[in-house]
Amino acid sequence: MGDVAIRVKDVRKRYGDLWALDGVSFDIAYGECFSLLGPNGAGKTTITEILEGYRSRDAGDAEVLGIDPAHADREWKSRVGIVLQSDRDLGDLTVSEAVHHFAGYYPNPRNPDEVIDAVGLTEKRKSRNEKLSGGQRRRLDVALGIIGRPSVLFLDEPTTGFDPEARRDFWDLIDGLKSEGTTILLTTHYLEEAEYLADRVAVISRGRVVECDTPARLGDRQKGTARVTWLENGHHRELQTMAPTKAVSDLSARFDGEIPGLTVQRARLEDVYLALLDGDRYAEGGDSE
Repeated sequence: MGDVAIRVKDVRKRYGDLWALDGVSFDIAYGECFSLLGPNGAGKTTITEILEGYRSRDAGDAEVLGIDPAHADREWKSRVGIVLQSDRDLGDLTVSEAVHHFAGYYPNPRNPDEVIDAVGLTEKRKSRNEKLSGGQRRRLDVALGIIGRPSVLFLDEPTTGFDPEARRDFWDLIDGLKSEGTTILLTTHYLEEAEYLADRVAVISRGRVVECDTPARLGDRQKGTARVTWLENGHHRELQTMAPTKAVSDLSARFDGEIPGLTVQRARLEDVYLALLDGDRYAEGGDSE
């Protein structure tokens, strides 16, 4: 495997006449956070479940930690953490009982109480699963996904139902896991989440990878037109330019230093993402509307 923690090569999955995955390929390095972006039905959950060992594939190769997930053993499973898209059914267990119980499945688990604190459930540790809100149940799912100190962590829409503060707290938690060397595969509909957390992103459309790159370089984002705005004589001014650094330098010279109300904006990740999806539809002769 070398430096590759997850390897996907020409993976295909078919349901009747529909190819849910039509030749998906990508590699994820050890310690990398890699995000899959795409609309509903694009194939994100299908490829994730194949890599988790929950779903079979019809063709192609897949390896996680050097093992084909379709033939993984208990030792492999102990090194993989999973946060499913749906809540786990934990019956009448309290938060504390659930986390302590799952800790017993692993040879070297994290401290359960520290994990509960890390996901923001300290005040709910004695609450039963059925009494938790949707966002709190997602936090419990995250706790169960990281309790075993996984080498690879799968996060499928992990912050659904989180308020903005809880989402930021979760990002800090993931940053901590990244710093420890955890390899993370993240699927999310929140593009700002992918931009903040991911080292690279892959856009999937209709079962194929349309493009894969860093968030800053996706779709030649760094080469696109920039929007420079500033205040001058009490009015907002705007300039569209391919050379924003030169534009700012010229403005700085004109204002003899500080430029009032200066902003410089490249294309947002959302703009690039939507353009890639539209381009894929056009390539197949579809309607971009």
